Amino acid sequence: MYWEKKNRESSDPYYDLIEDFDLVVSSFQSQYGIRLSRELPAGMKWEEFRDLLVGIGPDTALGRIVSIRAEDRKEILENFTPEQHRVRNAWQSRHAEFVKAHTSKAQVDAQMQAMKMAFMRMAGLGGD
Repeated sequence: MYWEKKNRESSDPYYDLIEDFDLVVSSFQSQYGIRLSRELPAGMKWEEFRDLLVGIGPDTALGRIVSIRAEDRKEILENFTPEQHRVRNAWQSRHAEFVKAHTSKAQVDAQMQAMKMAFMRMAGLGGD
């Protein structure tokens, strides 16, 4: 299939196109009435798939999971169910492992140095 040859990485930090594909399938069905099991083998182009994916709304399976994973407001988190906490915590752990595995010590050191310089500038201590 044509779309398999394209970059399948998500630019959204709150879902993984491969691991969350069951949510994507369900969301396409509920929002667009599209059965991906038929459309993808029939030749749906990557660009069309991507454009439809970007439009997935919050009232779909993927939308609900993304909203749980992305939530960071304390007052909302305090009212999360145990299952919502489990979903959010599992995603955060997985994301942290991904970042750890794909970030070199040099990249971390450079980022830390940039933060140090920014704090020094904010404190009026130069940092240039």
